[in-house]
Amino acid sequence: MDTGRAARHFVRVWERAWADHDVEAILELYAADCVHRSMPFREPHRGRDELAAYVRWSFAAEHTIDVRFSEPVVGQDGLAVAEFRVLAEEDGQPTTLAGCVFVRFGADGLAVETRDYWHTLEGHQEPAGSRFLT
Repeated sequence: MDTGRAARHFVRVWERAWADHDVEAILELYAADCVHRSMPFREPHRGRDELAAYVRWSFAAEHTIDVRFSEPVVGQDGLAVAEFRVLAEEDGQPTTLAGCVFVRFGADGLAVETRDYWHTLEGHQEPAGSRFLT
């Protein structure tokens, strides 16, 4: 498995699927027994069913305007990291969500473990000093 290729595919699909709220396309990126962690103090989502429930919950109140992912930074042992930025409206109010995702890929190129760190703020704005998102 080529980690760089898997990571580029991962961010391209996430970028499009998030914009379209296409949960099924997102799930196809993950191994059946994946583990997804969203924020450091939340319980992990184990397997595609729990991940699907979390993603659907996340999309429920969101009207997405623009989604961007950076080119992934690829490390060793199937690990990649990418930044993301989402302009949306939640309950009619503009919001910006910015963060990063750490992904570990299995031999088949599917995500076996992901971890997100993100922040939101009111209004639409670009992350300060970000050179990764264009």
